[in-house]
Amino acid sequence: MAEKFTVTQETTLLPYLFSTLSAWPKKTVKQRLQGRSVAVNGTVTTQHDASLHIGDVVEVGVVNKVSSQEKTLEKLHILYQDREVIAINKPAGLLSVSTASENKNHALALLRNQLLRGKSQVKLWPVHRLDRDTSGILLFATSKELREAVMDNWSKSEKVYLAITEGTPKEANGSINEPLRLDEKLYHMHVGKHKDAKPALTHYRVIKNTTTRSLLEVNIETGRQHQIRAHMAWLGCPIVGDERYGTKGDKMGLHAMRLKFVHPVTKKEICLEVDAPKEFYGLLD
Repeated sequence: MAEKFTVTQETTLLPYLFSTLSAWPKKTVKQRLQGRSVAVNGTVTTQHDASLHIGDVVEVGVVNKVSSQEKTLEKLHILYQDREVIAINKPAGLLSVSTASENKNHALALLRNQLLRGKSQVKLWPVHRLDRDTSGILLFATSKELREAVMDNWSKSEKVYLAITEGTPKEANGSINEPLRLDEKLYHMHVGKHKDAKPALTHYRVIKNTTTRSLLEVNIETGRQHQIRAHMAWLGCPIVGDERYGTKGDKMGLHAMRLKFVHPVTKKEICLEVDAPKEFYGLLD
């Protein structure tokens, strides 16, 4: 059963949780927040810096209800499959792999069950990951060794996304060459030079824009966590629906459209492409 607390002074969510749940390890508090077990005024959120006002009600330990999509999702769309690698079109709202708070409803578990043959479960290793709210191509290998073989040539891979942003970049084509550093306490990527920052390079081009939003094709040369989301926010055009780096929304405008990679055995280039769902393009309106 969820515990309810009433806010008595203006603050932000994570500091409030640390203070209110002072007997809990901070790591546990962050896991609850990231695991969608915290609600503010009845709405589940993972935004660490969400503003809290006097009288707001914060609930901790809320049941993270499985979405209707996850309840009805029986089969994942397999884009490519052979004895070494399998690629799927992951729907938005589905985790790539398990987390501390969710170990059943994720793409890896669903795909293993889908490929189940009698009592023999197919072993799979994720080559990379997509954020829960990002849709698109997700690649798995059938052994740890094959995964490492794919990763050995991962720098040669091509990773292209579709992104819908708030506003329009000043340049129709551009590159963002800004290092990224993960703040593990806030689970947030900081952009800019720092002794702990790692190089990150993102290329983009504007495909279409409206008065308030834009559709971009984005190509990343590096694969840092939250790279596109952090870089586009730094540019002043955050991804639509991205509550961590922009403004909360029902859906996030990010889709992994194309993936080219070197096959771990044949050494041939595999090129996969899948368009974004209709509701993705609806975010542009």
